[in-house]
Amino acid sequence: MANDPSSRLILASQSAARQALLRRAKVNFEALPADLDERGIEQTSRLSDAAAVAALLAKEKALHVGRAHPDAYVIGADQTLALGTKIFAKADDRAQAREQLKSLCGRTHELHSAVAVVKGDEILFESISTAHMTMRSLSDVRLEAYLDLAGEAVTASVGGYQLEGAGVHLFEKIEGDYFTILGLPLLPLLGFLRGIGLAPLP
Repeated sequence: MANDPSSRLILASQSAARQALLRRAKVNFEALPADLDERGIEQTSRLSDAAAVAALLAKEKALHVGRAHPDAYVIGADQTLALGTKIFAKADDRAQAREQLKSLCGRTHELHSAVAVVKGDEILFESISTAHMTMRSLSDVRLEAYLDLAGEAVTASVGGYQLEGAGVHLFEKIEGDYFTILGLPLLPLLGFLRGIGLAPLP
């Protein structure tokens, strides 16, 4: 694994938040989303632990793109939301987002964010981190007001919220790393990229 600042770095994600985090950190990369059946992989794995699911999907995304671009370092990332033993997926519509939010209101849930870096078929780096999110208790009227404020964004992220947007109004307490909440354990990833010469600062 030679330090080569000219090496190609790919982010296997269409997430605007993940892309923005890397761009703001001045990391040079290109985005090539992994076209995978994530729910199918999750079901086939039979994993019940939300953190393990996030780690698996991060690796699978990276490997999928890495096999097609064996000359590049490929970053895969995934995030899962768990309330107890229940793992949530993105809502299909406003009604489903409303039901998800109702179940999260007044309770603490976990966000597990995983990242993996591969080259070809080789997994070079993995990291996972967890944030604990305590949502305010909201009346039906306030919940509808939030849904109106957030608009279509409620179907863009699991749990129906984006902390960097209107979703911040839903919370009374947050324990965890901000980058984890946005879906990318950035600090350990940057540490790895420095080790292979692909970070803007040594």
